[in-house]
Amino acid sequence: MRVESEAQLAEAVRDAGGALAVRGGGTRPVGRCLGEPLEVGITGITLYEPGALTLVVGAGTPLAEVEAAIAAEGQRLPFEPANWGPVLGAPGVSTVGGVVAANVSGPRRVQAGACRDSLIGVRFVDGRGQVVKNGGRVMKNVTGYDLVKLMAGSWGTLGVMSEVAFKLLPAAPAQATVVIDLPAGAAPVALAAALGSPFDVSGAGWVPDVGAVVRVEGLAESVAYRAGELRKLLEKFGPVRIEEEGSAAIWASLRDLEPFVGKPGDLWRFSVKPSEASEIVARLGGEVLLDWGGGLIWALLPEGAEARALAAPYSGHATCMRGAAGVTFEPEPAPIATLTTALRAQFDPRGILNPGRMG
Repeated sequence: MRVESEAQLAEAVRDAGGALAVRGGGTRPVGRCLGEPLEVGITGITLYEPGALTLVVGAGTPLAEVEAAIAAEGQRLPFEPANWGPVLGAPGVSTVGGVVAANVSGPRRVQAGACRDSLIGVRFVDGRGQVVKNGGRVMKNVTGYDLVKLMAGSWGTLGVMSEVAFKLLPAAPAQATVVIDLPAGAAPVALAAALGSPFDVSGAGWVPDVGAVVRVEGLAESVAYRAGELRKLLEKFGPVRIEEEGSAAIWASLRDLEPFVGKPGDLWRFSVKPSEASEIVARLGGEVLLDWGGGLIWALLPEGAEARALAAPYSGHATCMRGAAGVTFEPEPAPIATLTTALRAQFDPRGILNPGRMG
């Protein structure tokens, strides 16, 4: 079933006789998707004010379409959303609603915040089939911020989004990447030093066959100065070079997990304390990518590997993004599980929106 307007969406949810498996472009098939497929095809940019740095868009609009439109005005989504379709073996088209539902946040999160931090408004249909509006379309009219942020990362279990509003940022005219020749396990200490510096780092990670990478963005003169200072700061950790021409490709590769595309195995995503990253990487073995200064670990492990047991102990959560490894999302502590159950009961009392998705 495909809906192409908010009214159709509300009617479809209201009249549903059972569970609905909500999807946008189908590029994030994470977790169990039970029920009749409900595809959100509500597309189009409904309001774009470059001068106000605000954008309102239908939830089913392809992400690439949105990024092209705002790039033409020299702007960008602050949180640098990834396209997980290729690495998850899902050849669909990434949509804006899917990005928000999964709170997809790329390398720039260390500087600009997560997807939810750029959301200023949302319209969605709850499990009763009622249309709910929260937040605003421009920054000065924003209200109800907490509910807006609650929808980000809910994976379609609290409501089906029809429209989202973002604050934007100007695109940086220049960037450079400082590359340190280090193994993954040694990278977090160097990345922490870079992030703790005054040089406004907009990315800090580790990529196979490249090394530890630190990005700076902005005006060309500022980028050159900050990259040079970071080079001096980081030379004590290992050989350092500055990459300019290939900088964008490095971060696109990390953002979209290109080194793992087409490779067999289970794909795990660990969100942890950066200070724990080195020990977790050592315990996991396998192939890894690091982002957010080591706070985000992507691990490609043998099929069926008990990743949580291998990585333990860790502070944070682990998600099986691809593979048949039992429970997809980290089991919640009892007090949080109680709150989650209560929230879902309020938004979806029939329990029809993506049941089992977060299990």
